[in-house]
This record gives sequence, C-alpha cells and structure tokens, in this order.
Amino acid sequence: MKTLASLFKNNLRQYGMVLALVLIMILFQILTEGVLLKPINITNLILQNSYILVLAIGMLLVIILGHIDLSVGSVVAFVGAMSAIFMVEMNLPVWLSVVLCLIIGALIGAWQGFWVAFLRVPAFIVTLAGMLVFRGLTMLVLDGQSIAPFPASFRQMSSGFIPGLNKSGDLDLLTMIVGIVISLILIWGEVRKRKQQASYNFDILPMWLFALKLIFIVGVMNVFAYFLASYEGIPNILVILVVLIVVYSFITNRTIAGRHLYALGGNEKAAKLSGIKTKWLTFWVFVNMGVLAALSGLLFAARLNAATPKAGNSFELDAIAAVFIGGASAYGGIGTVIGAVVGGLVMGVLNNGMSLIGLGVDYQQTIKGLVLLIAVGFDVYNKNKSS
Repeated sequence: MKTLASLFKNNLRQYGMVLALVLIMILFQILTEGVLLKPINITNLILQNSYILVLAIGMLLVIILGHIDLSVGSVVAFVGAMSAIFMVEMNLPVWLSVVLCLIIGALIGAWQGFWVAFLRVPAFIVTLAGMLVFRGLTMLVLDGQSIAPFPASFRQMSSGFIPGLNKSGDLDLLTMIVGIVISLILIWGEVRKRKQQASYNFDILPMWLFALKLIFIVGVMNVFAYFLASYEGIPNILVILVVLIVVYSFITNRTIAGRHLYALGGNEKAAKLSGIKTKWLTFWVFVNMGVLAALSGLLFAARLNAATPKAGNSFELDAIAAVFIGGASAYGGIGTVIGAVVGGLVMGVLNNGMSLIGLGVDYQQTIKGLVLLIAVGFDVYNKNKSS
C-alpha cells in the first residue's frame, strides 16, 4: 500500500487531469441527457478543438522554457488571411499556399524568438507587441472584409474524413481496425515500459492494477473508435493531431533536444554552464511556435471556409489554459505533450458541455477562469510544499 500511495503521489500531476476529464465527461453526459457522447458530437469535439490542440502543443514547449506567447491568436488570423490571398485571390495551388503560410509562420516565430533569445526582451512584452502587430496586419491585408470561399481540397484538411472500408451495419470497418491496432501498440508500449522500469528497480504498479490500467486504456480507445465509426469515420484533422502528438512526444521524451528543453526550463544558468546553447534553443522554440500557429491558422480557415479579421480571438488564452490545466508548471521545466492535449480536451468538453446545457458565455468564461486558477494554484501549492 505504501508503494501504491507513493506511485499515486508521484503521478498525481500525470493522472489527475485524465481523471478530471473522465469525471467532467460523465457529468455533462448526465446533464445533457446523453447528447455529449453521441457519435456526431464526439466528432464535432475533435473538429472544433483541433486548432487549439495544435497551439497547445507548441505553447507547451514555450511554457516549459518559462516563457509565454500571447501572439498566437493574431498569428492564426494573419496566416489565415494570407492563405486566402494566396488561394482565393492569387489562385495559387493549395500545396504551394500551405507551404508559403508555414514559412510565414516560421519567419514570425524567428522574429519574435530573436527579440526574446538574443536581445533578452521578456517574451510577454515581445509577444504582446506581436499580438497587436499581427492583428493590425490582418485587418490591413483583409481590408476589414472576409475572403471566401476556399478550394474544396483545402477545406478537406479540416473537415474531411479518411475514406473508409465497406461498412458493417452502421460502422466503418477501417476505423474499428485502426482502433484495435492502436490498442495493441499501446499495450506493447506499456508492457515494454514496465519491463524497463523493473530492470532499473523503479517502483511499478502491482500486476492487478497494471492490468486494470491496460483494460481502461484499451476500453477507452475502442469506445472512441466505435463512436467515430458510427458517424463518418476518422477525420483528416485527427490524423494530423496524432502525428503531431507522436512526433512531439518523441522529441520531448526521447531526444537530446528534449532533455535540453527541460534542463533550460528548470535552471537556465545551470543549463548554460553545462554547455546547452540556451539562446539558440529558445530561438528555435519560438520558430516552432510560429509554424504551429500557422498550421492552426490554416486549419481554422479551412473549417470556417473563410478568412476573417476576427479569427483567432482568445485562442492564445485557450492554448495557455490547456497547457497549465494539463499539468505544466507555471515556473517552467515541467509538462508533457499528452498533458497539454488532455488539458485542451478538458477545455473543449467544458465549452461543448456548457453550450449544450444552455449556459451563457458569461457563465462559461467564469467557470473556465476558475478551472485555470485552480490548476495553477494546485501547481504552486505542490511546489511550495516540496520546497
């Protein structure tokens, strides 16, 4: 029992929000009389929150370094506006327009990263200026008007679905097969991780609890696959999100750059003395944030089928909230990609559930603010308790 208690205490940050997400979903499933977990609503949750989850992954790296980026919502709007200029007004090919927009995002990130990393201007000030500059440029580029519609092939990126196999009854077989395959991969990964931990004499879960964990993971994965298969199958945007989650989880957990990232966020002076190129690492993190903000802008424009001056409003707040709710530390040096995604889903389910039961925007903003405050307060409390 002592080992179990210590494991729970050590992983409270990791599992706490997953448990909170499950409880929130159960609560709104009851309050909405079953509407929340209808297949069409599950798919809508993915489509509606995809661009926030993309931003949250990039914002996680920024926050791990102990910085913040307030400009991402404006960058989303600006890149969406430029995509409309390229595709709608200049009739450039979709692929070329997408590449150009991602390059624009990288240049924006490089511009802001230069001020933060090399000139040592606080990221809060640099990105606050960026928020104002790129919002103004968006209005200038669009001349205060919306531009639409986008080519159908571009819209498929955000609202299309992977072509499925023949349906068995009302289920898409491809989606169910993918769910089973991913379940097997997750089981293999968890078993492998457990063996590695045991070989290093780390504390591990008792076998019965480990088996329950595997059953829970497989159950959630296949129920999720069933919901998707019951509607239109796998959304294209979900594939993009899964690729980003896998790639960035690998970078943060398995690479030297990832270890340097956490070291710099934990103690900049120590990281610099150990040979880490702290300025360049900070610079590239902001470049990465610019690229992901550009991708988010493309996804949002594709889903909206229009570029509008007010696109991306408050996206930066949702992304920052998702990262902190997902377990990242306000002091830097702590946070995971999965945690940021779970935090984004918590925010998404709250938004969706409160809308379904008819709560007004005033109540929604109040509740979301309190959730964010509690999450950060919990982090500060744990830090003070351990120090």
